[in-house]
Amino acid sequence: MAYPRSIEEFKAVLQGGGVRPTMFQVEMSFPDAVVVDPTQADNEGTYLIKASNLPASNVGMINVPFRGRQLKVSGDRTFDDWSITVTNDVSFQLRKGFEKWSELIQNMNFVLGANELDDYFATAIVRQLDRDGNQLRAYKFEGIWPTAVDAIDLSFDSTDTVEEYGVTFAVQYWSAVDVGDPNTSGVPINVTADKNAIYS
Repeated sequence: MAYPRSIEEFKAVLQGGGVRPTMFQVEMSFPDAVVVDPTQADNEGTYLIKASNLPASNVGMINVPFRGRQLKVSGDRTFDDWSITVTNDVSFQLRKGFEKWSELIQNMNFVLGANELDDYFATAIVRQLDRDGNQLRAYKFEGIWPTAVDAIDLSFDSTDTVEEYGVTFAVQYWSAVDVGDPNTSGVPINVTADKNAIYS
């Protein structure tokens, strides 16, 4: 039996011309102890976080043996680390924020750090947008904190490039939300903040 398919049929199925990986927005919140104005920190990250990912969904598996066979049943849900790539600007504002956040968790010189989880836990939202800038879907990461602020490579040989670095976060859990959810829906935020007033 033949299953003919035409390019017109494919075009009809591919709604909106497909989702583009460049059309996204990250809204990063910082702990209150790290920034003067958390809303302004969100604005900074919206432009300078140049790469991220939509999270994987993982459920463990338990093999239960029975008479030489294995019954596969569900285990515990786990959440992968979440990572971003940041474009560095001359103010170093986001970089300073991530470094201060890391030092809040544990001091660079002494084995001291925040006493309460709420002191260094934060949230982040990744919005997938369509080509008109409207939200298609959003993912909210809860209880995140940076496990690694990557090095920035320096070299006389590096030309025609702008510095960037990665940050990796531990994640307690994430939730996916659709358009209409009051916690994440709406028009993407506008950037009107004074970048120089963000970080203490």
